[in-house]
Parts: sequence; structure tokens; C-alpha cells
Amino acid sequence: MPSVAHPCDVALVLAIDVSGSIDAGEYRTQSEGTAAALEDPAVAALLLEGRTALSLMHWSSLGQQHVVLPWTRMQSRADIAAAADHIRRAPRAFAGSDTAVGEAMDAALALFADVPDCKRRIIDISGDGPENMGNTARAARVRAMTAGVAINAIAIEDLGQSTAITRFYLNWVITKGGFVVTSRGLSAYPAAIRQKLLRELEKPAS
Repeated sequence: MPSVAHPCDVALVLAIDVSGSIDAGEYRTQSEGTAAALEDPAVAALLLEGRTALSLMHWSSLGQQHVVLPWTRMQSRADIAAAADHIRRAPRAFAGSDTAVGEAMDAALALFADVPDCKRRIIDISGDGPENMGNTARAARVRAMTAGVAINAIAIEDLGQSTAITRFYLNWVITKGGFVVTSRGLSAYPAAIRQKLLRELEKPAS
């Protein structure tokens, strides 16, 4: 990997659920919401301040993880704009499959081998269902914690009062000190990912 001009504070993998429970319109909402959140002035400022390395992955069932945006260094507003445009235009990698959350976590974890200079490493996973294939989320979380990687999540819930997905991510996915942001339906996703990015990109108090 070529050397970089500036040290990297944060390496962030955005892992987006594209399993069968996500329809075409919901996929576009996730893609557009993610891109818009990156372009938000407050988020963009933190991306640049942290000299963030950003990657985005689509995931669904066993063996279905695809890197949509390879590691990209956020060193200018132009870098952010290009990454956001790439995410908006990217075709959906999978459709109509199960939800293998643990495999997605492991696939995201493996990506950090390519950004060894980054001090903080974060997996930002979003989904609208619990694991129904593989049953490996708990073990994947242990592997992430052992490697010093933080995992946060967006739980996409129905419009009612249910918190089943939030509870699943709280109990089995996020690492110690991590957090879950609940999106009440896909329409709330853009605001939820903006909130989550602001929280996880902010430098921890020393």
C-alpha cells in the first residue's frame, strides 16, 4: 500500500444491509442518506479533522459481502464529494437473501489490514433484522474487541413501538463502549446516520 502524506486518526467501515427485507426504495434511501450525511458540513469537518480513511460494504447472507467503496482517504472536500457520489451511484450488490450479521462483521474487520496507520478503527453497521443465517455475531464481536476495533450500529425498526432490532444490536453486535442509534423506519435513516457519524467521529476526551 502506498504511503500517505498525513497520519490517519480514524478508519471507518460503513456496512450496509442489503438483505431481502430491504426493498429497492429502501436501498436508495440508505444510499442517499449515507451520501448526504458524509456531505453534511459538521460531518465533513470531522472526516477531514480525523484524516479519515473510509470504506463502504454491502452485506447480506453467507458469503455475500461486497466492498462498494474501497479505502478512500478523506483529505479534502473533493474527496468527500467523490466518495458520496460513488455511494449514491453504486448498484445494489445483493438482493433477496438472508441476514448474516456475524459474517458481515468479520468481513468488515478483515478490511482494516489495509489501513494499519489508522489509530482508531470503527465498524458502522446498519440493518433492519436480527441474524437469521450463520449465528456468529457474538463470536465476531469478540474477535473485533480482541483486535481493538469498535462496532456501533443503526437499528432500523418498524414504525410502531417495537425495539427488537435495537435490542439485538445492543445484546450481540456492538462492542464495549459502543452504541446503537434507532431509525424508526427507513425515512428516519438519513438523520440517524448523520447523528451516528457525528458521535463516532468526534475525538474521545483525553
